[in-house]
Order: sequence, then C-alpha cells, then structure tokens
Amino acid sequence: MPDREPPAEAPPGAATDGPAGGPTDGPAGGPAGASPGARARRRAVKRRRATRVAGVCAVAAAGGLLLLRGSEVGEALTRPGTADGRAVAPLSAAADRTAPADPGRVLQIVAHPDDDLYFMNPDLRYSIAAGHPVTSVYLTSGEADGINAGEAQVASTPADKPAYAEARQNGIRAAYAQMATGDRDSPWHRTVVPTAGGGHAEVDVLTAKPQVHLVWLQLREAGNVWADRPDSLHGLWDGRVPRLESMLASGSPVGQEFTYTKEQVVRTLVGVLERYKPTTVRSQDPTPGRFPGNKHYTDHQDHFYGARFVQLALASYAKEVRDRPHFSVQNYLGYLNGSLPGALAPDEARAKLDVLDTYAWTDRQNHCGSAAGCGDLKVADHPAGNHWSSTINYARGTATSWLASDAKRGLWAFRVLDGQLAVWHRDGLLGAWSGPRLLPGAAGTVMDQGISTVTLPDGRIAAFGTRTSFGAEPAGYTREVVQSVQKAPGSPDFGDWTSLGTPETSDENWTSDISAPAVAVDGSGQLAVYVRDGAYTLRGRVQSPTGTWGPWEQYGGSDLHGSPAVATDPAGRRIVLAATTKTVLGWAQPKAGAPLGPATATGLPAPALPITAQGREDGVRLWFRKPDSGGVGTALVTGDGGLKVTGVTDVGGPSGFGPVTVSGRLLAGRAAGGQLGSELGRGGSWERSPLVFVGAPSSTMNGKDTVNLAVMGLDGRLYVTSSADGPNAHLAPWQPVGPPNGSP
Repeated sequence: MPDREPPAEAPPGAATDGPAGGPTDGPAGGPAGASPGARARRRAVKRRRATRVAGVCAVAAAGGLLLLRGSEVGEALTRPGTADGRAVAPLSAAADRTAPADPGRVLQIVAHPDDDLYFMNPDLRYSIAAGHPVTSVYLTSGEADGINAGEAQVASTPADKPAYAEARQNGIRAAYAQMATGDRDSPWHRTVVPTAGGGHAEVDVLTAKPQVHLVWLQLREAGNVWADRPDSLHGLWDGRVPRLESMLASGSPVGQEFTYTKEQVVRTLVGVLERYKPTTVRSQDPTPGRFPGNKHYTDHQDHFYGARFVQLALASYAKEVRDRPHFSVQNYLGYLNGSLPGALAPDEARAKLDVLDTYAWTDRQNHCGSAAGCGDLKVADHPAGNHWSSTINYARGTATSWLASDAKRGLWAFRVLDGQLAVWHRDGLLGAWSGPRLLPGAAGTVMDQGISTVTLPDGRIAAFGTRTSFGAEPAGYTREVVQSVQKAPGSPDFGDWTSLGTPETSDENWTSDISAPAVAVDGSGQLAVYVRDGAYTLRGRVQSPTGTWGPWEQYGGSDLHGSPAVATDPAGRRIVLAATTKTVLGWAQPKAGAPLGPATATGLPAPALPITAQGREDGVRLWFRKPDSGGVGTALVTGDGGLKVTGVTDVGGPSGFGPVTVSGRLLAGRAAGGQLGSELGRGGSWERSPLVFVGAPSSTMNGKDTVNLAVMGLDGRLYVTSSADGPNAHLAPWQPVGPPNGSP
C-alpha cells in the first residue's frame, strides 16, 4: 500500500494534512537480517518449515478445496508439487468438477498487503458477508525498508525485510479472519504450491470459512512511490530488468527463492485466474495520472504497474481459457482518495477503520505468537492513512447510461465482460432476453470498464468507452476513446469499433490518465463526447453533420476528478458538469449547435464522486453523494442567460457510496452492505434489495410509464427489474439474464 511519504503534491485546489501517516511501502532500508535477533528468527523459521506437519492444510482449488492430511504437508513442502506420490495441483489447474455452483467468485489482485483494506473496502467486507468466495492475491511482499515500528521506534529498530513481510502477512490474516468470523485469531491452513510461472506461492485458507483464500506471490517491491527503481514491477514491465527476484517472508512455507520474467509474472497470474475462475476481478488503477506541478505519480508505482500486469494477464486468460465463466473487472482509486471528499458514512468509516486497526496491530498484543509481530506497526500510529479509511472510489465503471431503450420498447444493456463489449437485448416490452453477445475488439486491445450510450436522431444506439492497447513497451501502452454504432434501429448488429483517439498522446506524460467518456446529442442533432484529461481539465470532440469528428478541443477548468456528466436541457443545449475537490464546474451551450461555453462556477460544495446528470422538463438535474454521509443530494442546473444552479435538495436515503441512476421517479444506488437501494418517488420511502452488485446501476424509461433498472451481479450475470412509473409502484422481482456461471 502506501509509501512512507505522502504524495509529494496534492491535486490542484486540494487541502493537505501533512504526512499521510500510514504508508508502508517506503524507501528501501538496511540489509535484511542485520541483527542477531533477525538471524535467530530465520533459524526458527527453518525449524518451523522442517516440522510443520501437524493439522490439516488446504490447497486452493477452483470452486473447492484440495485437502492434504497433516502428514502430507511435510512432503509437499520438501518436494513442491507432490504429496505422498500424488500430484499437488499448481496454481494453473482446471476446476474441481464436483464443486457445487456458487453465487459468484471474487478475485482481488493488489500490489501490497493492505492495498485491499485501504482501497477496496468496504466492497471486500460486503462480499465476504454475503457469502461469496473471496480470494485476495498479493503480488509483492511489501517488505519496504524492513523496519516494523512506529515513528518513535524507527531509529532503534533493526531492519529485517523477511520479518516485516511476515508481520504484514500476520496482520492481513487477522483482518480477514475478523471480517469473516469476528475473531482475528481464527486459524488458517497454510501451504505452498507451484505456480504456472515456475515459482512458488503460499496459499492460506481460513478454516472456519474455507471460501476465503489468500495467495502470496512474494515478489520484491519497488520501495518508493515514484522514484526510479528498476528492480521492480515497473522496471520489469518496461524491460529494464530481465527478471524480478522473490522476497520471501519469514514464516512462509515457501522456502525456495525464485525469479520471474515479465512473461512468467503474466503466466503466474493466468494460472491463478484459471484455478479460481472468478466472475468478478478487483484490481487497482492502471492509469492514475501525475501531479501537474512536479509530474510525480499520484499513486504508488507498484500499484499501477501491478494493475497493468493484471490487465495483461486477464487479456491472456480471456483469450486462452475457454472453459471459464464470464468475468467483469472493477478498478479502484488509490492514494488520490485522500485528497477527495469522503465517500463513506461515519458508521461505515468506523467499520473500515476497525479492520485497519486489526491489521496495524494497534494493541500490540502478541496474539499470533510470531516473533516478527502480528501486524504492520508502520501504520499503527495512523491506521486511517491519509483519510483513506473514510472513502472508496472506483477508478472506472461509474457510467450509469449503459441500459437503453428503443422505439419498440425493447431494452439493450451494454457492459464489459472478458475485456469485450457485451450486449444483451430484450425484444419489445414482453420479449425474451438474449445475450450476452460479445463484440470483437481489435487484436492486442481490451475494453476498459464503463460504457456510455446515447440514442442518435435516427433511432440507432451508439456505445462509447475507452480501450487499452498493449504494444512494445513502454511506448506501446495506450488508451483511447472508441465508439460502436448500431447498424440500424433495432438491429442486433453493431459496427466495428471506431477510434476517436485520446487527448493524452503519450503514456509517459500522464500515464494515459483519461476518464470514461460522457456523451450527448443536442437539439440540432449534433453529437459530442467529453472526457477529463490527465491535467484535470475538460476536453471534447464534436461530430459534424457529415459524420466526421472535429479535433480534441480544450474547454478548460482545473482540478477535475472522476468523469464528467452531460445532459441536454429542454432547449436542446448540452450542459456538462464536472466535480473538483472544492465544488462543481459547469459548461453550457448558448444554443443548440453552438460551441460549448466557458467553465462556470456553480457555487455548489464539493460532492463525493461520482456525479450524474439527467435532462428534465425544467432543466438538467445534477445528482450526487453528500460527502462523509453517503446520502443523496440534487440540484437544478439551467442555461437561460448563463449557467445557474437552484433547488439544492437533500434527498437522503440509505447511506451508501458510488454512482446513482435516475429515470422517471426512480432513484437507485448502492446502499450500506453493498446492496441496491431504490426509491420510486414515494416521499423518501426507500427499498433495499439483497442483490450485491459490481460497478454502477443503470436505468431507462420504456415510453412514459415504465421504468427499468439493471445491475451486474458479482456472479457475472445481468439482473433486471422494472416498475410502473408511479408514486405507489414497487420494483418487480429481479430477473437474472443467462444461465448461472455461464461460460462464453
């Protein structure tokens, strides 16, 4: 997770509170094992490895567990890959066919131990509580400088990188045990398995909840947020080092050092994916951007280069492995969270911090019985980090316009599955659903999460998103905005992807940091697409009446975060809105067909990300989450005589976070517990659905009297419901589309 120093520069306009207090992946320190105590710990570890034969250990298997008796574990450790003459499945084996179907499997892949706790919670806790099988994979050991101590004890504490890595493992196991069972000391089964990349991994299975797994790949970390460290995931990705060494935690059953080339890291991750066959994959942000002033990364280099390895592995897995379920991906913002308004209500923030307290070992009681320590003392002084415990933000996949209707009252849903655009269709109001049908992409590319749609004047639907290309590194990694247009109104066929390019032409400049596109058609029939660029300003392209696209225009603004939102008002004018760390900025056309006007201050306070805009009869409605509350607020934005904001209203509702969707009287979004909360214009009477979902909900109207709502479940299936658009209406039961755990 976090480095020893906070990001060197806050985003423009952001407040800072001094040292982050909580980072752990700092500059590399003294040599490991520099003290007699460290050498004694290593000798004890060797004795434990030689005698660890008691108890029952479990090796992770896709959809189930391959159990080893205690007497078999010693054999597995001394002869990796075998146990009493029988093969121990490596992290690349096929699924256990006898395992029962489950409600969807979640796989998280992060750079360091605690990135999941800081940046993916409370989603992680919600998934565990809902009973989903959850596996977390840690790319590096997070050994930092090897000093497991608070600020006051650093000078007097010797460096021991293997021991510090062990302490962080102990803290993670305690945190997961607490989330899953309520008892931080709930035991784990630990063993070693060979990987598809030729190394070895530790796999831990929680005894009381065997659907909870931890996989430790134990590679060396960079040791600095942004400084040049060739011996790192960054250097391996760019080809500056041919291989990256392991950094084994003391106490780990993995006893044999190894190295990985870039391809071996990818193979290892493909093997993990093949074994666990996830339906939801969580990863960090592969393009977090840079600070405009000093151009330092806004996130740890291990975080986003690790996420790029995950992208590449997912692309290979989707292409190579046919016997698997569909999967969706959710990316999470990292360090920049600390400079943005808090997204969590106070009780959710306290629950998140409680888990972090356990990981940080704040009580310093040796409950785990390890000489290395039971948690990460580097963060014990400030376990909340740089306000990270009070928020969570998705880096991608926050668009809420991916459900669309057509003139025949049919429905269309557009999501990204397996790195491709997936399309579902319901023919007419009462027809059967079909799909998902995957739209092929260009070779060497994957679609990023988050699709926005718009209905063109002739009735065709156009889908917009961004895609990532992998080429010769480092220059070959690029992102661009793309569109696919329905061939005819109501047709199941869509055209090939057309590239609209990107305002960020070099990955080196801003790490390819562009937002998802926001799209709208004005009253003249003119189509426009807008993105936030890496310099935190608004950019856009406009399509001419002949169908050609103009250049990427600069619309200004500063300190923009998340994705912009756009809608058309009753006069046919496009109104664009974007959140900053202090307020919301707006742009409006003076009339339909005219160029977009200048950035205008709305006077609104800063909302929690993301924001939603919707055209109404009285103007454009802005919908947002209230900071540090999770409640929903709204405001009316009009363009007559210049952009104006009125009617700021607190809608309330069950506290939650993330995007909200609005259609007719329906307002819906994620509530506490990760479930869907919805309101149908009954004066604040909210309903809660037990369905836990990934990404953003989406809604649309069929004509004037029916509202439709859709989400993507953690099982990789589309779920839809509908209601009459009236004050006494209720949503119908959720309808899953497609077979359970369906394969491509």
